[in-house]
Amino acid sequence: MNIRKFLSILVLVTLLSFTFTSTAHAFDGRTGDRVVIGSDEVINDDVYVTAGEFILDGTVNGDLIVMGQTATINGTVDGDLMAAGQTIIVNGSVTGAIRMAGSVLLVDENASIGGDIIGAGYSLEVREGSVIGQDLVFGGGQILLAGDVTRNVEVGTGAFEVRGAVGGNVDAGVGESDQAGPPPTMFMPQSPVSIPTIKPGLTIDPSAKVEGDLEYTQTRELAFPAGVIAGQVVRNEPAVNQTAARQETTGDKILTWGINMLRTSFTLILIGLVLLWLFPLFMQGSSGKLRAAFWQSLGWGTLAYAGFFVLLLVTIIVTILSGLLFATLTLGGLAGTVVWLGILALFALIVGFVLATAFVAKIVFGQALGRWILTRLNSPLAEHWFWPMIIGVLITVAVIALLSIPLIPGFLGGLLNFVVILFGLGALWLWVRERMAHRPATQVMP
Repeated sequence: MNIRKFLSILVLVTLLSFTFTSTAHAFDGRTGDRVVIGSDEVINDDVYVTAGEFILDGTVNGDLIVMGQTATINGTVDGDLMAAGQTIIVNGSVTGAIRMAGSVLLVDENASIGGDIIGAGYSLEVREGSVIGQDLVFGGGQILLAGDVTRNVEVGTGAFEVRGAVGGNVDAGVGESDQAGPPPTMFMPQSPVSIPTIKPGLTIDPSAKVEGDLEYTQTRELAFPAGVIAGQVVRNEPAVNQTAARQETTGDKILTWGINMLRTSFTLILIGLVLLWLFPLFMQGSSGKLRAAFWQSLGWGTLAYAGFFVLLLVTIIVTILSGLLFATLTLGGLAGTVVWLGILALFALIVGFVLATAFVAKIVFGQALGRWILTRLNSPLAEHWFWPMIIGVLITVAVIALLSIPLIPGFLGGLLNFVVILFGLGALWLWVRERMAHRPATQVMP
């Protein structure tokens, strides 16, 4: 998993953590491999569940937030439903809105939803007999709409079939009807519910009824059954990326490469000058550690890089568990405070890591390299406060850029950039560890 995917998942988990910050009242938190709320159970509170399998047969008079592999809602939720997992099944009553994300989403025939449904995933099936009280918004692989939607439908998907009734407008951004391929289900884990097979593009069944307008995106006109669409039918041409459509020449690639190299050099030098001005001992000490313990810096940098993600995971787990614990003890205000502190800690960790890896580590490496080169050349500039940093950063950026030039395909530039970051991180860690070890002990007052 690369850093962008990891941080995306982290942001999602952090946003979900905001739901634990209510100070008005406590909530009911449940966790386990299999969690069941029986048909005779009524919970007059918000319910938070993390489980491998969750089944609601009873009643929740509040919001229901579920994260797990499979969630089945057969009972009643007198509030909103927020669910994330591999398979989400709604076959009961939800008086509020539904926000759900997962591989397979099913709104079964007995489902009654008072508000909107906003979903994302591979497949959404809304079966005949179900009713959505307001709007339906979905983004993902495919959708089969056989139930009724009181207001509007807006989807962005590769395959969309309408069999039910829509009281308002339909806005469908769909894939081309001739772009069939192997079904993604062959690469997905087994689901407890069957996944319908939907023809690519937009299909409207003769049994369907759209009371408003139909607006869809396709490269060609589609034919629909007569009398099914009461309003206007508008076809939009797919947006064409003019930049992508134009073939980029070798000269264009080299120009972009050169501009990026100059931009990177200028940014690092500017930040380096500010750091040397504000924190001269920190910058000189870190670069000195890199020169004195070169290979040790690489090793410690590798451990620091991996340790950051472990620390993030631990912080997330501690924050969520602490919020659940204090909320279970009916200490709602303390639970909110703990979660807010956890979120602030996550934010600080991420910002610090990004700044360290994107700028500081490279500047420390460049300063150490520049001083080493100038010392070898017996240049008086070796002891200057900023020239070693400028020269070293320029050389570092130039070498990385040369290994990333468009005429030389490969990954060497990215690999060297990553190694430079590890060296710089290791030097930072060694300097901080030494400072902590030599910090004078606090004297005890008699």
